[in-house]
Amino acid sequence: MQLHFSPSMRSITISSSNGFIDLMKIKVAARHISYRTLFHTILILAFLLPFVFILTAVVTLEGVNKCSSFDCLGRRLGPRLLGRADDSGRLVRDFYKILNQVNTEELPDGLKLPDTFSQLVSEMKNKQYDAKTFAFMLRAMMEKLERDIRESKFAELMNKHFAASAVPKGIHCLSLRLTDEYSSNAHARKQLPSPELLPLLSDNSYHHMIVSTDNILAASVVVNSAVQSSLQPEKIVFHVITDKKTYAGMHSWFALNPVSPAIVEVKGVHQFDWLTRENVPVLEAVENHNGIRSYYHGNHVAGANLSETTPRRFASKLQARSPKYISLLNHLRIYIPELFPNLNKVVFLDDDVVIQRDLSPLWEIDLEGKVNGAVETCRGEDEWVMSKRFRNYFNFSHPLIAKNLNPDECAWAYGMNIFDLSAWRKTNIRETYHSWLKEVRTKYICFTHLCNSFP
Repeated sequence: MQLHFSPSMRSITISSSNGFIDLMKIKVAARHISYRTLFHTILILAFLLPFVFILTAVVTLEGVNKCSSFDCLGRRLGPRLLGRADDSGRLVRDFYKILNQVNTEELPDGLKLPDTFSQLVSEMKNKQYDAKTFAFMLRAMMEKLERDIRESKFAELMNKHFAASAVPKGIHCLSLRLTDEYSSNAHARKQLPSPELLPLLSDNSYHHMIVSTDNILAASVVVNSAVQSSLQPEKIVFHVITDKKTYAGMHSWFALNPVSPAIVEVKGVHQFDWLTRENVPVLEAVENHNGIRSYYHGNHVAGANLSETTPRRFASKLQARSPKYISLLNHLRIYIPELFPNLNKVVFLDDDVVIQRDLSPLWEIDLEGKVNGAVETCRGEDEWVMSKRFRNYFNFSHPLIAKNLNPDECAWAYGMNIFDLSAWRKTNIRETYHSWLKEVRTKYICFTHLCNSFP
């Protein structure tokens, strides 16, 4: 059997093996492709090729591994073009399911944790961990890390507390040296201010500032920074109030280091005839609460349940137990109208501030009959400083406080306050303060920085 093709490829002849007899002759007609079919084909290809290109690019960019060959690209494009789903989505869903399961279950007992993530990966390879075991190990490591960070934060707060409350020997001896100077040096005992300037202590045309502290260096910083920042230092009158044991040293300092042209008066609480037990019930509270001092200087961590509090709350409580908050010098501000009966407006400064601008515009502020002008501490970028509301200072679990105060009310910075003493004298603020103080003494309600559950 033989096949013969014509030169024009239009016929095929099938003959016997001897070549004489033609068994079959087949004519093949030529196939013509029309221009319309070609146009439609090109049009379809032009429409599809951009989508194929975009799909190829997306799959390549989404891939974890970089494809460097058409074979790799084909293996990744194949399942999508054929409509088969990628297994990565299912794997992620399965992993989420395992994580949720591990999050609700208790950690196995006796679980030995690797020290580092590299060690965890090495153990996974060696011991062939399944996904659930890996999730348990990872959770246990994270919880241990959180505990370590928490304990480190408490330790940091305690170290800061001890560093801040400890007094270096040189500074501690400063008060003793100045007291000795007061007894042996006539210049250290000179009258402050000089007799001819005494009338200015009650002259309301001057800018009167009050500092109440037993810290000599702190008082010096406040006074000197205010005078140096003032555009009219000759109009400043500083009233420095201190306790009996510090009075001699404080007087010596400002007598030997004058801040002229400003005027400085130094007075001890024992020199105010008005400060008696009858007028100041806080005196008895200060004397009776020695337990607060013991708590402040004792083992704070031993008596605190660190697992049920936060470092920030612990720091606030530690600060609240400071002896300075039960010091009479801290409570004197409530008695300023009686201590300075001839003054109409004063600025009260804490001893931990440094004045950097001229404060004279404060005396031009119209308080519109209000007693206190201060800076609110609930609005600002600093979340630690500018987030204080009444709930940070008062125990609202007590019905008396919950009834009279709003926990969301904005607190204010007590480091610098301007007081309208004329408006203050028209109120019963002092009597209200005494009634609250009585509640503090009898029921240990949290009031300002005297908080509940004293030892």
